[in-house]
Amino acid sequence: MKEYWNSRYQQKEFAYGMTPNTFLKETLDNLNLSGNILFPAEGEGRNAVYAAKKGMEVSAFDISDVGKKKALNLAQSENVKINYQVGELDNLNYKENSFDALVLIYAHFPPNLRKELHQKLGALVKPNGYIILKGFSKNNFALRQKNPAIGGPRDIDMLFTTQMIKDDFMDFDIIELKEIETELQEGEFHNGLASVIRFVGKKKE
Repeated sequence: MKEYWNSRYQQKEFAYGMTPNTFLKETLDNLNLSGNILFPAEGEGRNAVYAAKKGMEVSAFDISDVGKKKALNLAQSENVKINYQVGELDNLNYKENSFDALVLIYAHFPPNLRKELHQKLGALVKPNGYIILKGFSKNNFALRQKNPAIGGPRDIDMLFTTQMIKDDFMDFDIIELKEIETELQEGEFHNGLASVIRFVGKKKE
């Protein structure tokens, strides 16, 4: 997978654009968060950089070193700093209950690892901290067959349902959890009508 993502991020252009995901931007603006925030599977850094511009202390990681390089360049161009590591979660040194928020934007993991990884990531969030998640729903599978330009995993088992998200993040009170169809316009690889899950959760004390 590292080779796949390095190849995708190799171009000068940003694969999913340079501006933050709309749902993430709106959620960060509405919650008016402060403190430290973690972006797993952050790719080229568009979302992490936005959080840094809002004054948050930003950490991020991904398996792609090409993504990291582009993210750091983007941060520099926006006069902000992000702490970006390359690797998988189990090989990194993040501590439980240490982040005020965690963001998962289109972070789709292998089906046999998804629940375990979601729970490990949730454990990194402090009590009363937040998770913000947006990902493709299982209903996106049919939409993608009609229009591959919308992107998302080709494997239906990597896609989400609202119940899966609810079960994976049982330590969080649900602020928002819904499936919607939305028009994507994000760089070269997310374009057209897609079906997505949106989740905002607040960790129980």
